[in-house]
Amino acid sequence: MTHGPIETTYTAAPDRYERIGYRRTGRSGLDLPAFSFGLWQKFGADRSFATQREIILHAFDLGITHFDNADRYGPPRRGAQQNFGRVLATDLARHRDELILSTKAGNQIGPGPYQRGGSRKSLLSSLDNSLRDLGTDYVDIFYHHTPDPDTPLEETVGALVSAVQQGKALYVGISNYLPDRAHAAAELLERAGVPLLIHQARYSIYDRRPELNGLLDTAGADGFGLIVYSPLAQGLLTDKYLETIPDGARARDSAFLSPDVIDETYRRRTAALNKIAEARGQSLAQLALQWVLRRPEVTSALIGASSTAQLDHNLAALDFPELTEAELALIDEHGVHGTGLPG
Repeated sequence: MTHGPIETTYTAAPDRYERIGYRRTGRSGLDLPAFSFGLWQKFGADRSFATQREIILHAFDLGITHFDNADRYGPPRRGAQQNFGRVLATDLARHRDELILSTKAGNQIGPGPYQRGGSRKSLLSSLDNSLRDLGTDYVDIFYHHTPDPDTPLEETVGALVSAVQQGKALYVGISNYLPDRAHAAAELLERAGVPLLIHQARYSIYDRRPELNGLLDTAGADGFGLIVYSPLAQGLLTDKYLETIPDGARARDSAFLSPDVIDETYRRRTAALNKIAEARGQSLAQLALQWVLRRPEVTSALIGASSTAQLDHNLAALDFPELTEAELALIDEHGVHGTGLPG
């Protein structure tokens, strides 16, 4: 299934493993980079492939070995996987053993009954398509993307186990599960001899549900890692929206961020957080990334980028001193849970 070798001008940076730290994923033997690269947005057919390739290769040069995908990322659906597959074939094929490739299935990707949900049919069919998209024989991590209350958890877990037994995935994960269901999945997987590696959850200064609902505690008790997405709250934890909504900003054209949430309360809180960051000599984005990584349960934070410069800026968050107790208390004061979240 793997694409044949194609001529490339790319040579990986020889010092790539000196630029970023790696953290152990729960009780497994797998290390992931502190920052993983997500292809959720800006890696579909509506964006320049040359720019996508440049960013992906730059990420690898910086030591980011984990690239996170899903069957629904695009546009169109599967578009981001197909674009990454092109880069894998032309530039990264010789480095496949250095990469952690993940994909997810379960969110709706079409009108048919087998294009959504946690059934064995839906998950394993999607995985086969994802392997074709990526041009690889296996993924390192295969996730169930979102809970499906209409399918027995035993069936969903059984499909994840089968993916490993068939050699199509090395590890399995879940995403967006509440703690009780995550614990139940972890127990079922443990009994099947395929431990739950990782849970992908939304977490940021403005979205503290993993703290409030006990998911962080569940991860520690059950021994799985957490990889967090939207650590910058879709750009709300940057200085971008402090005064206005700029032309071309995500809030103007994204299905995931409404301009309605950018109100005076949001701006007041964000301005205060920005002052904390400035006092540390860093940007608000860098502060927000450091904040999610402060928790030992968090293995990695997913970041995206629309340019190599943005990627460099975000990774520089690792260069700053740890947050002090006084700084964390100030962040708690102004970083109110629910800020910027849809009502």
